[in-house]
Amino acid sequence: MKSAQRIAAVNEAAFRLGLREGMALADARARYPALATADAEPEAELRLLEIVADWCERYTPLIGLDTPDGLFLDISGCAHLFGGEDALRRDLQRHLMQQGFAVRAAIAPSAGGAWALARYDDIFCVSVGNLKQQLLPLPLAALRLAPDIVASLAESGLRTIRDIADLPRAPLAARFGATLIRNLDRALGHEEETIVPRLPLPSYVTERRFTEPVAREDDVLGTVAHLAKELSRALERHGDGAQRLQLALFRADGKVQRIDVGTSQPLRDPERISALFDDRLAVLADEYDPGFGFDVIRLSSLVTARLDPAQTGLGSEDEATELAHLIDRLSARFGPSRVQRLMANDTHIPEYAMRAVPAQSQPPQFPGIKEETAFDSLLPARPIRLLTHPELVSEAVAEVPDGPPVRFRWRQILHEIVRAEGPERIEMEWWRDEQGMAPSRDYFRVESRTGARLWLYRQGFYGGRGEPRWYVHGMFA
Repeated sequence: MKSAQRIAAVNEAAFRLGLREGMALADARARYPALATADAEPEAELRLLEIVADWCERYTPLIGLDTPDGLFLDISGCAHLFGGEDALRRDLQRHLMQQGFAVRAAIAPSAGGAWALARYDDIFCVSVGNLKQQLLPLPLAALRLAPDIVASLAESGLRTIRDIADLPRAPLAARFGATLIRNLDRALGHEEETIVPRLPLPSYVTERRFTEPVAREDDVLGTVAHLAKELSRALERHGDGAQRLQLALFRADGKVQRIDVGTSQPLRDPERISALFDDRLAVLADEYDPGFGFDVIRLSSLVTARLDPAQTGLGSEDEATELAHLIDRLSARFGPSRVQRLMANDTHIPEYAMRAVPAQSQPPQFPGIKEETAFDSLLPARPIRLLTHPELVSEAVAEVPDGPPVRFRWRQILHEIVRAEGPERIEMEWWRDEQGMAPSRDYFRVESRTGARLWLYRQGFYGGRGEPRWYVHGMFA
């Protein structure tokens, strides 16, 4: 029955009893009434697989998920760090087994070949020349084929890879589908198979491995400083600068902690790189518990940009660079969204004229540097601080209809005006008025008898449609 519960996975003892994935649970219990079962939890299993993938990053940063129970590791150029390919495999398998996992691992020139050997053979490391010979005796299920395709092949007397390896391709593809040919070619290494990394691959990587885990903060920061120097030299050789950096701390118990920091300008100064992580770790010290210590520390540059040598000033600091570094350190300590700068919008409406953006998203500007938006120097002065929303005032009295008020009540306080400048008329865009009328605003800069300096406006005109209203929109220093 389609609604029957089925076995999703079996352990080694159940496998020896003849139980298999896909078998109806009722049939299995009929054969073995004392069978112990647990509900399958695909989401929890995926999270566990991702945790294992995090731990495996100590061997290579290029790791792809092979759900529901496998991982692909591209160890090209990494094996020599562990004494060779087979030594790497044994080390990985031993550590995972110590953590309580049942593990089978194989190394082959192709991803499909490694998948087949890990699941259907007892030879776990083969070279390019021996790959085909090692795969030929394996069952066709080793080609990652659907069960129905394997069953159809078996009905035709084709049960092993040897049976189809030298057959004409066109009839096989026409009868059993192109997937059979593609997976065969990928397993034999005739067609390249790309491993899709679960995390972005870094452009530059440098790391330290420890025979004994380190736990002291000073040791971690000192290691980061040394790694920053190595990363800086690699960036300098290629003329690049880092724009996004990541520090990965591999704990001895298998947990991986990652810390990302961004930069507003391409950066390769090792002292400034290490300073960013000093600030970030100072904030996250409690969250990033070293546990039993870190046995691998890795510093990576995830995003880079061209950074050509520049002539610095003689006898004076580069203000743009210093400000950019200050922004980066503040963003690392408090978070990029909490360090902002104002950027001009293409509108003259005061409440929409500026917007706050993360300071790292735009390079800082200085006198003498062309701004993105040009401002008319003849415009009247605007207050530095605007209210979140213009606030309605009451009891506003003006000497002449179009003039400034001589007194008004705002926030339950009566303000008597002693000085006033204006008006500055601002016409609203037509689409901002819900009633289809484009209201005008006359802005005034006023100072009260108590010294309050306010920016207020009158919306509408006397004698027009409806009575005009007065609003306070901002305050001067």
